[in-house]
Amino acid sequence: MKTVILCGGLGTRIRDVADDIPKPMIRVGGAPIIWHLMKYYASFGHTEFVLCMGYKGEVIRDYFLSAMSAESVLTTVDANTEHIQFAPTDEYSNWSVTLANTGQDAMTGARIYKVRSYLNGETFMLTYGDGLSDINLDALLAYHRSKNLAVTVTGVRPPARFGELQVDSEGIASGFNEKPQASAGMISGGFFVCEPTVFTHMNSREDLVFEQEPMQSLVGEKLLAVYQHDGFWQCMDTFRDWQLLNSMIDQEKAPWKVW
Repeated sequence: MKTVILCGGLGTRIRDVADDIPKPMIRVGGAPIIWHLMKYYASFGHTEFVLCMGYKGEVIRDYFLSAMSAESVLTTVDANTEHIQFAPTDEYSNWSVTLANTGQDAMTGARIYKVRSYLNGETFMLTYGDGLSDINLDALLAYHRSKNLAVTVTGVRPPARFGELQVDSEGIASGFNEKPQASAGMISGGFFVCEPTVFTHMNSREDLVFEQEPMQSLVGEKLLAVYQHDGFWQCMDTFRDWQLLNSMIDQEKAPWKVW
């Protein structure tokens, strides 16, 4: 089963540490965040990756060809796509990585639609290249199969930005949680499982945002399942998020680092 990772974003809100590189290449604990993400998927046996590249995709390409593995071999798939094969003796020898140039300005839906031919009409996983979690991918896949719907999205409660006070009827503090998970409402945390039928809800428009028309269509037809994850989840949207992820590595308290 292939894993599609969206890697084409500009990372405009985290320019302090990503002025000249694509967001998935921002380093966390010395390695690009996309490497952490791929290592996590690989720990569950998912080692076939399709990377939807855009802004400065050549930086991702060069990383796989040099910094990540000096013995990797690049082959051309078509005008916009290349494939990397690692040497049998390499640490990543069982990884398959397809690098797809999905355009500088394409939105998420357009990027996913452009790589459909590399998925062989099979079920595939999909996620963003800037978010980490300790989600049980085996349980996610089992849940998706039990629902028998077109797409399953992982619903998460993001960490709150501020401490949370509990106040009793007398106006006295009854509790305080330092930056707990949000207590109400879930958001899409990525970590999707998709059937090929998802593409019937999509098209080739460059401005197609997956999280808008396609997902709204799936919701309207009751074809979108939600796998609720109450464990760790953290995106890297801001400089503060980047600092948090690095501090978790430094303190050896990174829930996603299971390898």
